[in-house]
Amino acid sequence: MAILLIAEHDNATVMELTARALSAALLIGTDIDVLVAGSHARPTAEAVAGLKGVRKVLLAEADELAERLAEPLAALIVSLADGYDTILAPATSSGKNVAPRVAALLDVAQVSEIIEVVAPDTFKRPIYAGNAVQTVQALDSRKIVTVRPASFAPASQGGAAPVLTVPSAGDPGLSSCVGNRLSETVRPELTSARIVISGGRALGSTEKFEEVLLPLADTLGAAVGASRAAVDEGYAPNDWQVGQTGKVVAPDLYIACGISGAIQHLAGMKDSKVIVAVNKDEEAPIFQVADYGLVGDLFEIVPAFEKALRDRA
Repeated sequence: MAILLIAEHDNATVMELTARALSAALLIGTDIDVLVAGSHARPTAEAVAGLKGVRKVLLAEADELAERLAEPLAALIVSLADGYDTILAPATSSGKNVAPRVAALLDVAQVSEIIEVVAPDTFKRPIYAGNAVQTVQALDSRKIVTVRPASFAPASQGGAAPVLTVPSAGDPGLSSCVGNRLSETVRPELTSARIVISGGRALGSTEKFEEVLLPLADTLGAAVGASRAAVDEGYAPNDWQVGQTGKVVAPDLYIACGISGAIQHLAGMKDSKVIVAVNKDEEAPIFQVADYGLVGDLFEIVPAFEKALRDRA
């Protein structure tokens, strides 16, 4: 069974999400090609070639692919589709933008955000904000699948796949990139961090996020997240949001501070290996999924924890 995996990258480096999606692909079949579409993206293609399990890397470089816009990328994928039984992409903003277009152009159904591979044509995916898991069998001859990267470990290094150049399918002219406004941070990227510290509406202000959570995050080398309620109140930026309508994370350690645990938030973090909850309400739903719970005032507990860590260092 031949599989085409769409790489997630920024032209210069390949994202770990690609290695995680590759692990899912390896559970479906062994003939896996990876498409790197971009501009001046050969370093990314060579990095992908070093992942174990990749048969070959297809490198497509063109001006219209520089920003991985959905329309030219979808056209490229469709032009390559005849050689593949399964087309797979990480369930990122880019993957969720491109995969449905490919499915529509190929007139097949899409299977979204899988968290487990049962068989080459059968997958498990969460529904109802993660409260239930649905088993889906894809009966189309060609399958379009997006993978929730947090559910799979990264594929290992040790490959030596060849890099082959393929032509672009051209620019449909349906969209253009006006510019990029990217947030910058010295902390780890939220979806790939080993430790995540998230705050909820109980923090009360942007200043409290900065005074209470950020010192602990910096001491632990953690990424910072937030509940939707905190983001809606303006206490935290949108790219910090964890949950069903935000980012899905599965770090080794997730610390939830002042987060009640609405099902929409739990859908984005309940696969974390260890969950620690700090909340003054002992009946908060977050304690039902937490491995460790602290009932008390987060404004006292979190600074005391951070100080203890610094004193121990």
